[in-house]
Amino acid sequence: MHDPDLERQLEEHHEAAFGWALSCCGWDRATAQDVLQTAYLKVLQGRAKFAGRSSFRTFLFGVIRRTAAEHRRAGMLRRVLPLSRLDGRPEGRSSEIDPAMAVERSEEAARLVAALRALPGRQREVLHLVFYQDLSIAEAAEVIGVSLGTARTHYERGKQRLRGLLGGKRG
Repeated sequence: MHDPDLERQLEEHHEAAFGWALSCCGWDRATAQDVLQTAYLKVLQGRAKFAGRSSFRTFLFGVIRRTAAEHRRAGMLRRVLPLSRLDGRPEGRSSEIDPAMAVERSEEAARLVAALRALPGRQREVLHLVFYQDLSIAEAAEVIGVSLGTARTHYERGKQRLRGLLGGKRG
């Protein structure tokens, strides 16, 4: 199935989608790439259909989030069951360094990533969607499947906790 408009929309949102996939995958680039590819296939093959009830971006981020969760569950199952790797990828990490990884390794970025990882999952997700993906709190609520009030609570508590973790005094 070939839909040029759908492909164009995926291309338009690719950079933000990859950033969200990284966040959903604990900043593991290889896992984020796998999850994003799977999410794109779901959209392109019609297994995830955009119904127009939200923006395409909100829809896509929801697909990525659910795909990352499926990937984590499958990973847990592989660790529990004695299955061999079937995908042919080596177990070790690539030693390839790109500019994004160099920035991530900087001291400030490392502190921020560590602080974000210390937040509860929902707080981290809401903050990422609002600050890095420019979604409104209402759109973030839709992506993660919670009410607007719940998302606002996670947003405020997450900001407060992040300030404390980073040593900020502003309120």
